[in-house]
Amino acid sequence: MKRIVASLMLFAGSPALSEELKLRELCSERPGLNTPACTVDPGHLQIELGLGDWTMNRQSDQREDRIETGQMLLRYGVGATTEVRFGWTAYGHVRNRDRDTGEIDRSGGIGDVTLSLKQNLRHPAEGRTGLAIALLPYATLPAGRKDVGDGDWGGGLIVPASYKFDDTVSLEFSPEVQAAVNESGSGRHFAYGSAMGVQVHLNEHMRLTPELQFVRDNDPEHHVTMSNAALSFDVQPAKMTQLDVQAVAGLNRNTPDVELSFGVTHKF
Repeated sequence: MKRIVASLMLFAGSPALSEELKLRELCSERPGLNTPACTVDPGHLQIELGLGDWTMNRQSDQREDRIETGQMLLRYGVGATTEVRFGWTAYGHVRNRDRDTGEIDRSGGIGDVTLSLKQNLRHPAEGRTGLAIALLPYATLPAGRKDVGDGDWGGGLIVPASYKFDDTVSLEFSPEVQAAVNESGSGRHFAYGSAMGVQVHLNEHMRLTPELQFVRDNDPEHHVTMSNAALSFDVQPAKMTQLDVQAVAGLNRNTPDVELSFGVTHKF
């Protein structure tokens, strides 16, 4: 009996098992244009909530202001390297003003639903140096109201990748291909692009991340290239809680002029 107990204690204290049972560092997909390769621990739920998001897009004939709140992403770890995900926007409000006549149109309601799965291929835990990579296929379901949602189903594949040099600096990449919904709200077209950025740990609890993003969108009505520059900041007031803010600027006429957002993440 003593030998059995001793064997169990030795097994429980083995480095491999201790690493598996150890709670991983918080790894939020907020904020930022990139998607991290890390996954949530098995049996744990992570909630990422966008508390407020404002986007302003000025064109020659109109100005659009979009406000969204309750942008929710639920991530649940189902394996050592796998998580399932559910995304939804609780409310969106769109205001369009004709710049010639001054006429204003307003619409609002719930947003679309996104279902996805992230499968990590290397380094599922945040914080490890070296290369981390994952696959993230997703599908968007047309649950949203007109102008707030896309109007039809869509989907795509993101390949999150990063390279962490040390505890201070890491590079991030997120190439993506999409079956994007047509601007008309019916049917799909091909779109592709990538985000890239540098994540800088200012200290143990704060990070600053400058990023760029380029997307080629082959909508039947017009083929355009969109480009963004972003700067985000996040802080962890507690081990499993994060607060964040982000500012995004459009770099050409095909991209919304500015987007400001803030939110919170917590892992249970």
